[in-house]
Amino acid sequence: MNRNAISLPIILSLCLRASLAMGKDDTSEVSYFVDKQRGWFWYEVLPEPVKNAQPEIQDDQQKPKPDIKPPSVVETEVVDTTQVQPSAEPQPLSSAWLKQNLEHYLNQAIDDPSPENVAAFYYLQRVMMDKAERFTNAARYVVMSDPQLDETVRRPVATYAANEANHQASVVAERALKAIAAQAGILFFFRSDCPYCHVQAPILAMLENAYGFKIYPVSLDGLPMPNGFFSHFKRDQGQAAMLGVEQTPALFLMKPPKQIVPLAQGALSLEEATGRILLAAKEAGWIDASQYQTTQGIRNTPMLLPAAGSISPAVTQDPLSLIQALQRSAHLGSTP
Repeated sequence: MNRNAISLPIILSLCLRASLAMGKDDTSEVSYFVDKQRGWFWYEVLPEPVKNAQPEIQDDQQKPKPDIKPPSVVETEVVDTTQVQPSAEPQPLSSAWLKQNLEHYLNQAIDDPSPENVAAFYYLQRVMMDKAERFTNAARYVVMSDPQLDETVRRPVATYAANEANHQASVVAERALKAIAAQAGILFFFRSDCPYCHVQAPILAMLENAYGFKIYPVSLDGLPMPNGFFSHFKRDQGQAAMLGVEQTPALFLMKPPKQIVPLAQGALSLEEATGRILLAAKEAGWIDASQYQTTQGIRNTPMLLPAAGSISPAVTQDPLSLIQALQRSAHLGSTP
C-alpha cells in the first residue's frame, strides 16, 4: 500500500482542525496586526462579570413575612401595658423624692446660680435636715424607752460603769479559763529554727502558770528550742499532717480523749490566746453562752434572733405587729 495515500487524509484532517481553531480565536479576540496600537497588554485588568441578582430576590421572596397584627390589636396591647405599670413617682418632699431630686436642684443652682435656684436648693436641704433632726429625736426617745434597743444596757458607756464591766469580765474570764484548763490542754507544734515559736513559748508558759493549762509540745524537726522552753517534747509522728499544720507555731485546744479545736497557726499575744480559748470553748460547748458573753464585758440580755419562718409576711406589713413578734422572739430566744 502507498504510504502517501494513507498520510494525505491525516494531514488534511489536522489542517482542517487548525483552521477551525484559528477561526474561533479570530471571532473572540482582535488580532494584534489589526489592533497593533494597543501593544501587548499583559497586565490589563479585565472587567468583573455582572452578578446575577435574581437568586437574592428569590431568597428575599422566600423569607417568611412577619406576623403583622391588625391596628386594633396593637392599640389594645399598648393600652393594657400602660394600665399594668403604676406610676413610680414618689410623693413630693418625701425622703424618696428628696433622694431623687435634691442633686438635680443642686446642679441647677451650680449651672445657673440665680437667687431663685440657689434658694430652692437650700430650702430643700433645710427640709431634709429638719426631717433628720425629727427622726433623731424620736429615735433617742424610742431607744431610751426600750431596754431591748438601748445599747448602754448591754455595754455601759459611762467611765465608772465601763470599768466595772471590764472588772467583772476579767473575773469571769479567769474563772472560765481555769475551768477550761482543768479539762483541756494546749497542743503546741514548733520547729527549732522558727523564731516565732521561740517568742510564743514564754506566752504559753504564762498560760500554764496563770491558769493551769497543760502544754503538750511537739517538735516537727525533732530538735528542741534554743531558749530552753519545753525541753521535754515529743517528735512529730504524723499528727501535724493529720491536723493540717502548715505554719508554726500551731496551737490546738485539746480535750481528752478525742476533742481537738484549732486556735491559731501563728504567734499570739496573751490576750489573743485567752480570747481564742474562751471562744473555742464556747463553740465546743465547754462553757455556756451567757458565761462567754460576760467574759466579753457584755451583760447577759436576750438577743433578737427570730427563727427562720417564725414571722409571716403579713406581720411585716404592720409596724406594731412586727415589733411584738420580734419582742416575743427575743424573750423566747437564747444568748449566742
